This record gives sequence, structure tokens and C-alpha cells, in this order.
Amino acid sequence: MQPDAVQMERFKTLTQLPGISAHEMHVREYMKQELSRFSMELIFDGLGSVFAVKKSKKPNAPRLMMSGHMDEVGFVVKEITSNGLIKFFPIGRTWEHVILSQRVTVYSSLNGLGFPGAVASIPPHLLSADMANKLMTVDQMLIDIGAESREEVLEAGIRPGDMIVIDGPFVPLMGGKKLLAKAWDNRFGCALALDVLQTVANEELGVDLYIGATVQEESGLRGARTAANLIRPDLAIVFESSAANDAMGDPDELGQQGKGVLLRYLDRTSITHRGLFMYATGLAEKKSIPFQYFMALGGTDSGEIHMAGTGCPSMTVGVASRYIHTNSCIMDYRDYVAAKDFALAFVRSLDRETFEREIMSYSR
Repeated sequence: MQPDAVQMERFKTLTQLPGISAHEMHVREYMKQELSRFSMELIFDGLGSVFAVKKSKKPNAPRLMMSGHMDEVGFVVKEITSNGLIKFFPIGRTWEHVILSQRVTVYSSLNGLGFPGAVASIPPHLLSADMANKLMTVDQMLIDIGAESREEVLEAGIRPGDMIVIDGPFVPLMGGKKLLAKAWDNRFGCALALDVLQTVANEELGVDLYIGATVQEESGLRGARTAANLIRPDLAIVFESSAANDAMGDPDELGQQGKGVLLRYLDRTSITHRGLFMYATGLAEKKSIPFQYFMALGGTDSGEIHMAGTGCPSMTVGVASRYIHTNSCIMDYRDYVAAKDFALAFVRSLDRETFEREIMSYSR
């Protein structure tokens, strides 16, 4: 099982666009363009989240919010040294082990240009034995774009606060069964939102569907809060790329690639509404969609959405991706298909009566 040419191109485009928290402009433009192909109405929150709206013809239809997030982990320019090197600050959770010696692109907010460079690495020949055995911290690292002075960097248009993204090309593996790229966390969710909307664009649904992508998830779930305040959903499904835990081959670890969509019941920021979780797992079983029970140490946009208004049943649905928060993340396409099948089954199955009987009865 592998993507067709159209799907492959969408994956490639989405993963290669640069967009850390609060710098999602390029991703948002693409999402606006694609969402508007299948919906006449787009809405935005004040931070830059974007959603397509598809209203039901049924009266009193529940509002269903479905979203991924646009931002990826990365860095911003912190300082520029006198000899033209760049100090940087992480945006989102990144491990020092995977930063050193990586190739990066520094984007000027003044002129929009991207400047390639590399995270400076001191050769072991120049290090003392003590230094060679220690892990460098981010504040000890520098980015070299080939400039020779602070003035040259400034003349290029680079300023403190500008975006830095670690490069990671899109590469199909094993004929396309698996896909290697940066930013699967969470361009997976952006791609899935587009696929779901495209599929149901001409269908009559029992829900008012608000589907799109949020901003600033990696920096604290901020876009989720503002988007939920905008939409005021009755329930929400968050599309998320989660950390696979199968690299050592233990089949009992949570998050196995190729074993289906992840249905998350617990993480650091939320406990999935029990009625929603029972409905979701029952639906997956009924439709013979491969799925996995999942919990995580991190959090997702569901952490903010579920506390919106007087409370919004919310659930994180996703895929197990290897090596997230690096430039070499791997997604299994079979899991993407399972996630899409589940999302479509979910949106097609709901109406007000089903929502009240199957989900909200757990809260009343």
C-alpha cells in the first residue's frame, strides 16, 4: 500500500513547507488554498488558525471540530556574534542529541529569503577529553550560514526572532510504504484534514463540520484555545502524529507502526471523555478499521479544546511516527489510511440524536 501521485505530492509539499510556532505563514497559505477548493466558507482566529465550514441541513446539528496543527519544532535567532555566527533558541521540545551538525535554513522576516547553514560542530581533534565526552547544550551551539561578520548577517535581512528550520527532505521508503520527512508532527494532521474535507465535500452530513488547522501547538497549545473559542464546538477530534515506541521490536509497547490508527485515551494534558472514547473504539470495531489503544507522556491540542466553554468532549486520533521532533521522521502510509478511514466513518456516523445518546449520556 502506497500513496498515489497526487497524495504523494501533497505530503511532499506539506512536509517541506517551513513553519514553526507563530511563523506558520507558508503552511497557512497552502491550507487556505486547498481548503477553499472544497468549501465556500473559511474562518480564522486571531492567531492564524484556519478552518473550512461545512454546515448540515439538519436542524440543531452538533458542531464537530476536526483539526491538525500547522507548526513544527524549530528555532529562532537569538543573537548574532561579531564574526557572523548565529545563536539560537528552541521553539518546541527538541533533544540536543539530534541538533548538532544538522543543516538548517534561516528565514529572514524582512525579505522572506531563506539562508542555508549548519549547526556548528567543533571537530573532536580540537576538544579536550573532558569536553569530548559531554553533550553540548543548545546555548553552546551556533549556526554558520557562511557570513564573516554581524554586519553581513544583518545586511542579509536576518534579525533576532527570525525562524530557523532543520532541513529534512521528503523521501519515500520501500516504494512508498513508509515516508521519511521533517515535520510529520504535524503536517500529517494538515494532510488528513484536507483529505477528509475533500472526500465529504459533496455529502450531506449530520454535523456542522469545522475542519482545518491550528497554530502554535508546539509552544503551548495556544491556537487550540483561540480556535475553540471561535468555533464553540460540541465535540472535537484532534489529528496528531504521535511518537512510535516500536523501534526495539517489543510488540507490547504502545504505538506500533503499521498496526492502525491510534485512539488516545490519556496524556499529560487531557483524559479523553469516556463516552467519546467508547463510541470511537466501538465504531472502529464495527467498521473493521485497525486501531490501537494509546496513551502518551506529552499533550496535544485536545488539552485546551476539551476545556473550552462549559466542556467539549475531545479526542486525539493519529498515527505512530518514528523519530518525531527531528528532521528524519518516518510515517507508515498504512496507518495514514486507517486514520483517514476512521475520521470519515466518524464524521459520517454522527447527528444530534447519536451525539446525545452515545456520547453525552456519559456526562448526564
